[in-house]
Amino acid sequence: MYDLIGDIHGCANELKALLAKMGYSARDGVWRHPARQVIFLGDFIDRGPAQVEVMKIVRAMVDAEQALTVMGNHEFNAVAWATPISTGSGDHLRPHTEGNRNQHAEFLAQVGEGSQLHVDLIDWFCGLPLWLDLPGLRVVHACWHRPSFEILTEHLDDRQRIRDEAAWASLTRRGDPGYEALETVLKGLEIPLPEGVEFKDKDGKTRRRVRTRWWKDHPITYRDLAIAPLEVIPQIPHEPAPEHVLPGYDGDKPVFVGHYWMSGTPHPLSARVACLDYSVAAGGKLCAYRWDGEHDLVGEHFCWVDVDRSQPATQGAAS
Repeated sequence: MYDLIGDIHGCANELKALLAKMGYSARDGVWRHPARQVIFLGDFIDRGPAQVEVMKIVRAMVDAEQALTVMGNHEFNAVAWATPISTGSGDHLRPHTEGNRNQHAEFLAQVGEGSQLHVDLIDWFCGLPLWLDLPGLRVVHACWHRPSFEILTEHLDDRQRIRDEAAWASLTRRGDPGYEALETVLKGLEIPLPEGVEFKDKDGKTRRRVRTRWWKDHPITYRDLAIAPLEVIPQIPHEPAPEHVLPGYDGDKPVFVGHYWMSGTPHPLSARVACLDYSVAAGGKLCAYRWDGEHDLVGEHFCWVDVDRSQPATQGAAS
């Protein structure tokens, strides 16, 4: 059986507390359970105080076959930040703009930009699959979206890992179909708003598309679908959204995602969809779901720990 853990973002104290709460213990440098295995949903890095320690724990568990994992958008961005467009180029797949550096600065400071540890972690991130389709359940960082999977397949190996340098270049090139597909899988499905409707995001940028609650069923309005700050929601109309804008989820298996910065008491988003990102890096919870083979998800299987800043963050060299 699996224990699925949401976005950690460098919060090592909370990760260790959650593992201990679920009956895992550290033996020979690896957190283990006698009968269960963890699946991590990605976004291990950026923001939090102990990113190196988080990576030490996660890598040790994966290497010892005590855990599986998928890639989050923060791991993807870390690889793109560190990868030159071409050999000897001063430009990178993720441009080194001030905004991009600010989002990634805490990781770079903790790991030491350009250090051997940094190189090793980037190499490890490159080997993470984008999704898992396992007997009984599915895992992806943000959105289970088969049309995007079909586009991405040519860039992936048979374990859903990004294949090579050419694939990385395509997937970071704005306008490339692979770029748009990867944005959907790792960040969520966006749809265009009705003609003439727009809003300002938190950075003051005008938006004419909105991220969606892709797991919802029709009929539904644009406002009901929108994932946006509370102050933005009134700007989005209650006009019914066309049925074709959402692919729908087939519901064949439960699917687990992170990414969406949920709040409140963890609960299923629908009978077959659960988000496990409960904003630990913003003072929320580190959340898991203890899956025992059930087809319909139940609230009683969520498990979490609240943020604890009473203990100092620990760091150490990743294995």
